[in-house]
Amino acid sequence: MSRKGLMEQDLSKLDVTTLHPLSPEVISRQATINIGTIGHVAHGKSTVVKAISGVQTVRFKNELERNITIKLGYANAKIYKCEEERCPRPMCYKAYGSGKEDNPLCDVLGYENCRMKLLRHVSFVDCPGHDILMATMLNGAAIMDGALLLIAANESCPQPQTSEHLAAVEIMRLQHIIILQNKVDLIQENVAINQHEAIQKFIQGTVADGAPVVPISAQLKYNIDVVCEYIVKKIPIPERDFVSPPNMIVIRSFDVNKPGYEVDEIRGGVAGGSILRGVLKVNQFIEVRPGIVVKDESGGIKCTPIYSRIVS
Repeated sequence: MSRKGLMEQDLSKLDVTTLHPLSPEVISRQATINIGTIGHVAHGKSTVVKAISGVQTVRFKNELERNITIKLGYANAKIYKCEEERCPRPMCYKAYGSGKEDNPLCDVLGYENCRMKLLRHVSFVDCPGHDILMATMLNGAAIMDGALLLIAANESCPQPQTSEHLAAVEIMRLQHIIILQNKVDLIQENVAINQHEAIQKFIQGTVADGAPVVPISAQLKYNIDVVCEYIVKKIPIPERDFVSPPNMIVIRSFDVNKPGYEVDEIRGGVAGGSILRGVLKVNQFIEVRPGIVVKDESGGIKCTPIYSRIVS
């Protein structure tokens, strides 16, 4: 173990053929499952990600001013369970940021001396809910292994983007969905029960038919431990191939170079996405496709791959 409480990752000593998505050497530092947050605008998608991971995914100035997600947001979280079997559910499940050590102490009263076991390292893809940002949401859906469908309890169900996002993940053949009935702290019990029935009626015949519906308050972090338990038990870890040549799907990228940089100071860019197979290493040479896309003289499309090197 390193002094930070994380497993060492030394590829010169690791046998990649023996690794799987739940290997301690892997999930200590790397998320191995992608879970998206989908649903109508202002139903609490970013808030629930923050409640689980502690990370604020709404970062850009125009997002903060309007209090909506515009670009895809990302946050990693580790989900633990107390190793003491007598520790009561669902409090025995706990989520922290990805920098947390692998075996922290349990914080449930009476079990403070017990250690917790790392069960999942999750990467959350926080999708925008506004109708004009559906293309951005579809980009995020391309890498999802499961989804949290947020439905605000203080509004009628379904709202327009609730239906559209559910249809989108159905097209993507996403099988594993957990429905979160958010903002239950704002309504009376009978209203919550009536809306729960409306949700069940709405999901009949869809890919979410039979999915668990968890009442939560993301703002107050109520029932977040239940959400963690359902993520562990209801969303299976996908098969990951660490042996084949690496292949990564990129869903966003951005430039880290400041205006006025000299040519020899240019450092390239940052790509975000999901590694579909293989392992990427520092100093490894990669090919980015389609690369530079231009129109030729005849009006046809010409793609020139970009060749680069991983620096971090």
